[in-house]
Amino acid sequence: MTQTPNSNSSPKLTTPNAETRYDITRKDLPLHCPMPGMSLWDSHPRVYLPIEDSANGEYRCPYCGAMYVLVDKP
Repeated sequence: MTQTPNSNSSPKLTTPNAETRYDITRKDLPLHCPMPGMSLWDSHPRVYLPIEDSANGEYRCPYCGAMYVLVDKP
C-alpha cells in the first residue's frame, strides 16, 4: 500500500547543500550548516561557522564546501 503524504502535515524543507553559495544576513547568525529549514536526515552533522569573525565576511563549510557570504557587513 502506498501512502501519499498530507501536504498540510509538515512544513516544506529544502534540500541541504543544494547550492554552493548562500547569501546570509546578520539575522541568520549564529550561522550553522545545514541551516534551519533544510532537511537534516541526509546531510552532515550541524557545524557552527564563525563567519562574523572572518576578515572578508565569507566562510566555507568544512563538510560540504558550501560558501556562505555575509551580505550586510558592518
